[in-house]
Amino acid sequence: MQDTLITIFSLIILLFSVIIHELAHGFVAEALGDPTAKYAGRLTLNPIKHIDLFGSIILPLVLFITGAPFLVGWAKPVPVNPYNFRDQKWGSLKVAIAGPLSNFSLAVIFGLVVRFSGLPFGAPIIQFFIIIVLTNLMLGLFNLIPVPPLDGHWILFTFIPDRLFVVKNFLQRYGFYILLALLFFNALDFLSVATEYLFRIIVGI
Repeated sequence: MQDTLITIFSLIILLFSVIIHELAHGFVAEALGDPTAKYAGRLTLNPIKHIDLFGSIILPLVLFITGAPFLVGWAKPVPVNPYNFRDQKWGSLKVAIAGPLSNFSLAVIFGLVVRFSGLPFGAPIIQFFIIIVLTNLMLGLFNLIPVPPLDGHWILFTFIPDRLFVVKNFLQRYGFYILLALLFFNALDFLSVATEYLFRIIVGI
């Protein structure tokens, strides 16, 4: 029964973590002068507005059923029009970074609660907080991978020189398939190692 509750809780946390991730993109875009996400009704915690059939439901379930060492996913990207940004040079980079930063922030907040609460690690509430920390660390790291549709590719494109447009075109065309291959051939196990390392630093073990 407890394992079932933990599984359900983990999937719910993943769903709302990817929603907060997308909200961060939308709010930063709005702060930079682009109200597109707001007009589209995407600046809301209502999961129906954000669920992506594959990234929010199918992929997490497949990873769980196959016993993958991590659970990741994504929500439907919020619409953004970079031509509205007041900061044309760095606006897209700021919006891209906002998503992973929101996840890392959640991980740090709940991780510090775990660290300084004084409660034993076996306490149910602490176990739930640990799931929140691990989920958001994994999600933040996952989204920094420089492959579309993840945020990392926008960060990469900000700094990659124009003469390497062939690389950009290749990633834009085949990025999604590359990502699926990485996921289903267990090529992202390093994410588990990095997540555990950051987790130990934050919670102090």
